[in-house]
Amino acid sequence: MYDGIVQDLIDEFGRLPGIGPKSAQRIAFHILQTQNFDVSKLAELLSEVREKVRFCAVCGNITEQEECSICRDPRRDRSLICVVEEPKDVVAIERTRQFRGVYHVLGGAISPIDGIGPDDLSIPALMRRLGEAEIREVIIATDPNLEGEATAAYLSRLLNSIEVPVSRLASGLPVGGDLEFADEVTLGRAFEGRRRIE
Repeated sequence: MYDGIVQDLIDEFGRLPGIGPKSAQRIAFHILQTQNFDVSKLAELLSEVREKVRFCAVCGNITEQEECSICRDPRRDRSLICVVEEPKDVVAIERTRQFRGVYHVLGGAISPIDGIGPDDLSIPALMRRLGEAEIREVIIATDPNLEGEATAAYLSRLLNSIEVPVSRLASGLPVGGDLEFADEVTLGRAFEGRRRIE
């Protein structure tokens, strides 16, 4: 424990997701010990982000305008919607350069333990989008964990009931991984998703 404002700074960094007590302490001391660290620039950027960044009115991705750059791009295939949990998932998929459709960001995943149900996600907005356009396919790209699987199952039942073609991202073994280190669920998925070699 440190005195006063230093401990307050450490505590504040510790409230960020993925930052434990040790990391929070390292960040705080980096700021304190680095003479050329521009604290005012950091404070200005944090204020600016809070002020300017919003969620896209169409898909829920982050943007500084009414619609994100993907929704504004006329070259994107609007009949193909990829449903993800968070804006960071959009970035991950975009890095692959394999998907040319549009996205829908749910804002999380179904998690009864955390009190998050379907009504807490942007599922009604997704249903409105599906009703307004001719959709060729909805790709569910939620995380391959318990919450992501529950969300995918809920969405697939909902979308199949209105006869929208639905697919789920394949999951299985990572490239460069060893079979001996794969857990049973991942290895099972790899067997389920196997394909014939031509």
